[in-house]
Amino acid sequence: MTTAYSLSRKQGWRRFTDTPARTRPERLSVAALARMELLDRARYNETRHDWHANFGTIATPQLVQVREELDLIVASNRQDSDRVRGAAVIDGFPGLGKTTMVNLFARDFDRTARQLGGDTTEDGDERIPVFRVGLTSNTTLRTLNKMICEFYGHPGAANGTAAQLATFALDCVLKCETCVGIIDDVHFINQNSRDGLAVSNHLKWLANELPVTFIYAGVGLSERRFFDEGLAGESTALAQTAARWTRLEVVPFERDDSWTVLIKAIEKQLVLAKARPGRLVALDEYLFERTGGHIGSLITLVTRGCFKAIKNGTEALTWDLLQTIRIDEAAERSRPRRAAETKRRGRKKEGASR
Repeated sequence: MTTAYSLSRKQGWRRFTDTPARTRPERLSVAALARMELLDRARYNETRHDWHANFGTIATPQLVQVREELDLIVASNRQDSDRVRGAAVIDGFPGLGKTTMVNLFARDFDRTARQLGGDTTEDGDERIPVFRVGLTSNTTLRTLNKMICEFYGHPGAANGTAAQLATFALDCVLKCETCVGIIDDVHFINQNSRDGLAVSNHLKWLANELPVTFIYAGVGLSERRFFDEGLAGESTALAQTAARWTRLEVVPFERDDSWTVLIKAIEKQLVLAKARPGRLVALDEYLFERTGGHIGSLITLVTRGCFKAIKNGTEALTWDLLQTIRIDEAAERSRPRRAAETKRRGRKKEGASR
């Protein structure tokens, strides 16, 4: 079992960046499991539960594309401090892995920056190449500044006005030679409200004053007209967000070869006594029907299925077992529609083969 930590604190972020990848547990046979002492088997099962919930990154086409774009944007942002740097925003529906993509990119960037420059700056300050904060539904200008200060552990984060906290945040970025700033869940910003507009404008101030590349992530930003900043008609041309942010859209999987490749990659990670190559792949159409191509829903279904398969001794992900697993409400609600689509495709294939 792992100890909890927060990516919104430098200690948690450092643990995330420095912790080596997990080692895949050995897959034991049913007979070997039966021979184990109860306590040893319980420990082995705990190790498997932890693995299935955290078995690492799968290089999906979406992740690879976003990674390449972020590499380009961050690496090319070499403007002097008197010039505004372009930002990137990861946009899409929920459950597509946007936050994971950003965190993994920033983790590797952080590691490389400290390998090249060392863990401390020339002035002896701690080098922190990346800061990360997540917004909430009641984020104000002051709380945003406070969250940045809290990430660094600044002693003045508990008190101070919005302006003072902004100064503290700027000092932290400069002293720690931070190069990338991640702000997650920007869809919580309501640009039609007073506080939301203040936060939106403050993001522009941060981009002007902090010599970092900002990477934002949010849900349905384009549909919310987030880039237009609530403006309408000819006034949308005045929206600075659209002019400064490069939108990187993350889309769900289609029911094609890339989906099957994803299922194969997940299947290789399973540590179940009765798991066999091709067994999960044979359920790829069913898995798409259950999840609609959303990787978050798929991982949830697989993780919960593995836990149940270990607990009840099934030791395999079967159709019968997965049928007993409930996942997020969005996936469950749209499942009947996808089931109907699956039937229509089946009838078309049957008609074409005649």
